[in-house]
Amino acid sequence: MSMGEQWTSDGVCDGGDLDCGSGLLLIIKKAMEPIPSGGVLEVHSREPSVVVDLPAWCRMVGHDFLGVQTRTADRAFFIRKKAEIAELQSELEAARGYKWSVRIRGKEGLLAQAYARNHSFLVGQPTDFGATVDAPSGVDFLLAALGSDLVVGLKATASRSQVLLDEIECTLRASLGNVLYAIGLEEQGSPAIEEITGVLYVASSAEEQEVRNLFVQTVARSPMYQTLQRTCRLNVRLEITF
Repeated sequence: MSMGEQWTSDGVCDGGDLDCGSGLLLIIKKAMEPIPSGGVLEVHSREPSVVVDLPAWCRMVGHDFLGVQTRTADRAFFIRKKAEIAELQSELEAARGYKWSVRIRGKEGLLAQAYARNHSFLVGQPTDFGATVDAPSGVDFLLAALGSDLVVGLKATASRSQVLLDEIECTLRASLGNVLYAIGLEEQGSPAIEEITGVLYVASSAEEQEVRNLFVQTVARSPMYQTLQRTCRLNVRLEITF
């Protein structure tokens, strides 16, 4: 049980840097489940948009938003549980069954326009390796997907563990089995990615082992890393600076 400025909470959950559209609401709903009707949940968050979005969500579902307490590193939001809470299990099952989808449309030249939810972006040739290109290649996007998975994933994992990371940067390199076969200059070989290597640089004042444990958790929960390590040699090492 925790005491706020005006409210006594029956449970506490930490959303870190997550916003209401990227998992925070599921964390809140799961933490809310064991709290009795009329009980108070204390939600810790560092994400600025939660100040607006969380009260709006409470109004929509019927919980009472009691208020917010600004603290040194984050904010504490206090929510009183309504008499009956929506069935959490059905929402968890819906999350488990979610399927990602994109649409890709051909453009002039060797370009395609990809559409993913409320975003769109140009994609170039599958294996273009020129120094200057009209749009990143498919291999570029694959590496970017892996790198961003690790960078953003580590930030989220550290946030949930209340570990401060000052800077994060990832560099990745990939090699194909036979790039000449991929672009049609040879008749034999494999166009598959054979190896991906890289370094994840982290600047933090936290204990080194603590950061390494967060990295292990991040890799274990990374969809891109866990998928790619089954298909190619994958080696991304962690380098920590203080």
